[in-house]
Parts: sequence; structure tokens; C-alpha cells
Amino acid sequence: MPTDHWFYSLFQSTPDLIALLLQAAGAATSPSPPLGPESPGDQLYRFEAVELKAVNHRLDGVLWPQRGPAGTARRPVVKLELQMQRDTRFKHRLGAQTLRFLQLHPEVRHLRVVVVVPHRRLNLGPAQLPRELQLVLDEVIWISLEELGQQEELDPLLNLLTLPVRRKAELQENSQQILKRRPDLAPAVVPILMQRLHTFSLEQIMVYVNIPTDALRHSRAAQELIEEGRLEGRQEGRREGRQQGEALGEVKAILRLLNHRCGPLSPATTTRIQALPLEQLEALGLALLDFSGADDLAAWLAQHAG
Repeated sequence: MPTDHWFYSLFQSTPDLIALLLQAAGAATSPSPPLGPESPGDQLYRFEAVELKAVNHRLDGVLWPQRGPAGTARRPVVKLELQMQRDTRFKHRLGAQTLRFLQLHPEVRHLRVVVVVPHRRLNLGPAQLPRELQLVLDEVIWISLEELGQQEELDPLLNLLTLPVRRKAELQENSQQILKRRPDLAPAVVPILMQRLHTFSLEQIMVYVNIPTDALRHSRAAQELIEEGRLEGRQEGRREGRQQGEALGEVKAILRLLNHRCGPLSPATTTRIQALPLEQLEALGLALLDFSGADDLAAWLAQHAG
């Protein structure tokens, strides 16, 4: 799901959210005060997308403490990464980027690296890594939005972060919980709902979460976020349609090949193959070239399809 800009906008508009997130992850080194300025008109952090020019790569985000670029034990500099998809090279890239960042910013004395993932099942690289790289990654704070969403009495901002990974059946209740305590978060709630519920109109979304129909009309920033959410929701719908079409074509081709190589398939086996996700269908398409009969197919399904 194309949620990156939504996350970036959220941290850019509310950079002190990082203090809450660190506290929720148990990473705070001392009791953290409620989210908000330490004195009127102040913020704890400012957000910046930092570009490592030597490798021409822009980091997802760096949260700089307002009181100095070195950071402190209580308010460290935070390098934030949002990784929502499988990437088997991510750990290597993360380690290299972290060291490169410190090379380019020698003033930093206290650094936290925070990686937000949808869940811990995401494959981001091998479990065994070179010792030098592992030393860097051992200090990384991994935050699973799935686990965060299981905590009770979540702060509305933390609850907001979990909306991209909530089951659709939970979206309405959680959105209403957020807006009941923080109605000012409506401009952030509506765009993500428009991505998740891409068949809904803006009016339907507002009824869905009990937002007065004129509540967002007078905010230009809200309108821009809503329009972006609408566009990305449509793109997501088209993407899902393409994926379904690809999977259907792959199933038909594989069933024809299997019937030829393994003999007529039973209805149960056919149904089982039709239920495979596209990635496993592609793997089966390669594996069947070595099949010599129905036993090979049964063994592959037992190993890969549960």
C-alpha cells in the first residue's frame, strides 16, 4: 500500500510523535513527559529528510532534537525508517546508511535508529549477518505496528499509526476512538481510510467515522491530503485488480501443465492450487518442470502450501 507519504506527513506535522513512539517501544532511557512542548511555543523535535549525497539516497526521516544536533541520552537524534514491504537487502542497506549518516554528521553523540514495520514476519534480510553489521543492527529499535495495535488504551497518535495495518473490520471502531479523543486528527485519519477503503466516497468515509460533513471543508491542507488519499486509493484498487488478473492467468497455465505432467487433478487439489498467492504460483510454475508425477506435486504442496 502506498502509505509512505502519509507517514512522512504525519511525522513532519507532529515530529514529537517520535517521543511517544520510543516510549511505547520501551526504548526511553528515562520517564518521558506527555507528548508536547516542554515550554509554550517549543517542540522537542524537528523532522528532516536527510540526503546522503555520496550514495544519492534520501533517508526516510531524521528527527533532530530542538536543543542541539548532538542529541542527549534523554532526547537522542532519531534516524527513522518506515519499511512496509519485503526487502531482503534492507538490513544491509540500513547498517550502511547508519554508518554513512554518522560519518556525515560527526556532531551526533546520541543516536537511535527506529524501524517501523507492519509486523515481524517481514523478510528484511538473513538472520546471520557479518559481525560488523550485526553490531550496528543490535542497537536498532524495531517497532511492529501489528504489536503496537494490540496494546490497550493507546494514545490517539499511536493508534493513528496503526491504521495502515488494521484489519478492515477494525478500521471503523479504531478511527472513531481516535477522533473521539482527538477530533483535530481528522485530516490524517481520512486520507488513510480513503486508501484502505478505496471504493468509499469522501462523504461515505465521513459518515463511517462520524465526522460532520463540513468539518474538513475549510482546511486547504486537509483537502490536499484527502485528494491524495483518493488518488492513491484508486491506484491501489487498480493494482489489486491487475494482481488478481495475473494470478488468474497463472493458475490457468499451471493447471494445464500439471494435468499434462501429473495426470488429471482431483477437485480438492485444483482448489488448493487456485488458493495459492501469486508468489507461490510462480514458484510452483518453476518447480513443476522437474515433476515426474502426482507424488511430486503432493510433496511440493505439503511443503509449501501447508
